[in-house]
Amino acid sequence: MDEETRYEAVSSRDARFDGAFFFAVETTGIYCRPSCPAVTPKRKNVRFYPTAAAAQGNGFRACRRCRPDAVPGSAEWNVRADVVGRAMRMIGDGIVDREGVPGLAVRLGYSTRQVQRQLNAELGAGPVALARAQRAHTARVLLQTTGLPVTEIAFAAGFASVRQFNDTIRQIYARTPSELRGEPGSGVSAPATAPATDPASAAGAPALAGIPLRLAYRGPYAASDVFDLLAREAVPRVEEVIGGSGNRTYRRTLRLPHGPGVVAVDEARPAGVAPSRSGWLEARIHLTDLRDLTTAVQRLRRLFDLDADPYAVDERLGADPRLAPLVAARPGLRSPGAADPEEYALRALVGYEAAGRLVERYGEPLAHPGGGLTRLFPAPAALRADPVAGPLAAALADGAVRLDPGADRDEAGHALLAVPGITPRTAALIRMRALGDPDVAPEDVEDVGVEEAWRPWRSYATNHLRAERAAAGRVPAGRVPTG
Repeated sequence: MDEETRYEAVSSRDARFDGAFFFAVETTGIYCRPSCPAVTPKRKNVRFYPTAAAAQGNGFRACRRCRPDAVPGSAEWNVRADVVGRAMRMIGDGIVDREGVPGLAVRLGYSTRQVQRQLNAELGAGPVALARAQRAHTARVLLQTTGLPVTEIAFAAGFASVRQFNDTIRQIYARTPSELRGEPGSGVSAPATAPATDPASAAGAPALAGIPLRLAYRGPYAASDVFDLLAREAVPRVEEVIGGSGNRTYRRTLRLPHGPGVVAVDEARPAGVAPSRSGWLEARIHLTDLRDLTTAVQRLRRLFDLDADPYAVDERLGADPRLAPLVAARPGLRSPGAADPEEYALRALVGYEAAGRLVERYGEPLAHPGGGLTRLFPAPAALRADPVAGPLAAALADGAVRLDPGADRDEAGHALLAVPGITPRTAALIRMRALGDPDVAPEDVEDVGVEEAWRPWRSYATNHLRAERAAAGRVPAGRVPTG
């Protein structure tokens, strides 16, 4: 998009571009999302930025009306396979907070100077600034959804000191932490002073910190198809889907960097949100260590494919005569990812029944089980001796196969095919789900020309074709397919 097109999007308050770019107003010192309801500023006073961090780095503070840090992430980072796209996915997962910029550079295979230069050139902000913007957003969520002391929130959000935390909040939000906490509803999460609980945890609820969140998405969202898939694939003790169609809750355990967690996401569309408009999924996250909040949120966003651009996907696929009726029947159909890429890869290899047995034999028990959730899926290192899962588990544990958010998808695909037992079909499935690749070739499509016309959204085409077969009863409502 050129700047004039961006200004047209701002003038029309077009929510399709929320998160794709930000605009700042020189006369007010404020930056906003494109759909901000405030009076449209004059063109001569507007500057555009690819990220919130870039706007912040140029001295602009976040708008209090539109909450620009609450938008979905840019779909560009799901599509791009270059170093910038990989870096953005890893920063979102909290790598800079845990390992610093040197750790990010090592994972990317570049020097720290090269990473700094490429991010600054394209995004107007380096990895530290991008991570800082993310920490500020995490801090605001904690301030407005928990009753935790400010000092605890500062370190939970990833700040090195309370002073750094206070300075950052003032710079970005033009508020002190206490003032930010006292504001009415933020549009991101419902303020609360006590931990949230799940419907399924009434008997023996986890003794974990609960945070209610709204996970924003853009455009229409075909939630029922996602929850149908999660219900079919759910491995007992690790996952469960409770409630009736249209009002279900997906719950699962997560192995996080600082300890286990339990997450719950609701299917029901919040009141007042039209099916054709952007909205959010209500979620609750229970953590043993609040430093894992950013990572847990990003893993849920990847699982539910919340940063997708359904407008771009539906426009491209809907132009094809074969897919047009499928797109019309399911606008906003997503391509779900995985909450734990290594876990998904192992499940895709061994199949549903065997995955359940692995959980029973090797799964780590939760200290505070709740509902039907009692275990974590076993870590790859614990499965080395398994006759089926062992080769892949060893490759994952040793780093021969990398499936983290910043992994090179082509390299991972080649590494997977070198593992005994991994077929091309299984490797493609892992690439689509565990790596979140939006452009994996559909199965059973012989017309290469047609398939090429679906780029870069072939994974979404795959989901439309599978949904069509399932609706026609041509495939069983089964579990994770295996190779």
